[in-house]
Amino acid sequence: MKMKLEGVISAMMTPFTKGGEFVDFDKVGPLAERIVKQGAKGLFPCGTTGEGMLLSTEERKTIAEEVVAAVGRKAKVIPQTGCLDTATTLELTRHAQEIGAAAVAIVTPFYYAYDDASLMQYYTTIAKAVPEFPILVYNIPSCARNTITPEFLVKLVEKNPNIVGIKDSMGSMVALTQMLALMPAGFNVINGVDEYGFQAILAGCPAAVSGLSNVVCEIYVAVFNHLAKGDLKKAWKEQLRLARAATIFEYGRKAAMFKEGSRLRGFDAGYVRPPMRDLTAAELKKLAKDMEELGVI
Repeated sequence: MKMKLEGVISAMMTPFTKGGEFVDFDKVGPLAERIVKQGAKGLFPCGTTGEGMLLSTEERKTIAEEVVAAVGRKAKVIPQTGCLDTATTLELTRHAQEIGAAAVAIVTPFYYAYDDASLMQYYTTIAKAVPEFPILVYNIPSCARNTITPEFLVKLVEKNPNIVGIKDSMGSMVALTQMLALMPAGFNVINGVDEYGFQAILAGCPAAVSGLSNVVCEIYVAVFNHLAKGDLKKAWKEQLRLARAATIFEYGRKAAMFKEGSRLRGFDAGYVRPPMRDLTAAELKKLAKDMEELGVI
């Protein structure tokens, strides 16, 4: 099975009401449309940036439905369906297929430490249950504890032809380039680390899943566009701005940074869900100053 992914795929935020009790579903569709209008080729809801692990199963289903309804004909929607357990992951994956999502991304099962045999069983069970539906593995060991190595990925894909890509957020260009070297032609090795977007594209990554794209999508789009034209100097200039943005937004560690950054740029993306916290007045003041210096407000 082949699937072509390209450009910026936004790790979309989830808007919550003040205090985080409810998902603000009225904002989900408009947020999706806004990001796509800014140049994103795809959306990745219910992932790490989207506070996906703080959402109920039904909330995740409804968010996926809203995003597909809003932009499913304009951009590839790839919900993150991974959970602690296989059964719920499979439930969300089947739902994504039913509503017309382009694919799903499935994070490694987290909290517990699993060996390669357990991870193989997990992904194979899900892949075999939806054999005609594309799946991306989501590798983020800093959050999920478990790691997809390049060598394991080769074995996994050989066994499961509908696993068509990986979103790699390991933070290692060495591992990323190993995946690019080892995987078959047409397999999507997708970069999930904004700080080396330029380098990953040059190495051969066709797309990037980006948290920063919720707020400064046009900067990452410019990196891709300049590289497509062969203008490395301009692309590198934009990459330096992207790296600066990563520092400003603290590498996505506080979801509220993206919400407030969006608000400062004119779009109310709601609030965070506890135990995530809102920004202090001092943090908000610094964010506004840093964004002004970056030239985005």
